[in-house]
Amino acid sequence: MPPSSNDVTQLLQAWGNGDKEALDKLVPLVYEELRRRAHHYMKRERAGHSLQTSALVNEAYIRLVDYNRMRWQDRAHFFAVAAQLMRRILVDHARSRGYAKRGGEARKVSLDEAAEVSGRRMPEIIALDDALTGLTRIDERKGRIVELRYFGGLSIEETAEVMGISSPTVQREWRRAKAWLHREISGVEEDEA
Repeated sequence: MPPSSNDVTQLLQAWGNGDKEALDKLVPLVYEELRRRAHHYMKRERAGHSLQTSALVNEAYIRLVDYNRMRWQDRAHFFAVAAQLMRRILVDHARSRGYAKRGGEARKVSLDEAAEVSGRRMPEIIALDDALTGLTRIDERKGRIVELRYFGGLSIEETAEVMGISSPTVQREWRRAKAWLHREISGVEEDEA
């Protein structure tokens, strides 16, 4: 039987108050959900991605443990923070791969191989992160909604709960944010559309 939201919330609050045993009890209750959300992110990545679902969950878990004095509000707040961490992990991973491709871990290649490598695009996750950073500068609420929905895998209702706004507002802002991000990433100006 899945744990209740209240059980998770109580353990989160106890952990935030310094109870180390609460963390031990919490991990089995949230692990499968973290794994499901990580799998959701990884499905969007290219085939053969060097970061696996388990590694993403484990890295997020390690970073979450450092939040031991966080004032957790509830289960949705926890998964919102986990979403931010997973986003950072994926973006950092994508950027480090880009660094390696630009010579950070240089190796000799033939001219034909170099032409093939130079024709590849940077991972879309970096473009999305850059666009999302720009959106957040313009409209922090829309940026947060995208982060929670896309990277966090939160439903409309969960996002509304975390943000303290109505579900229709989340739906409306989500639609507008997606349209803005699409224009930003694709390079299409509003006059051209």
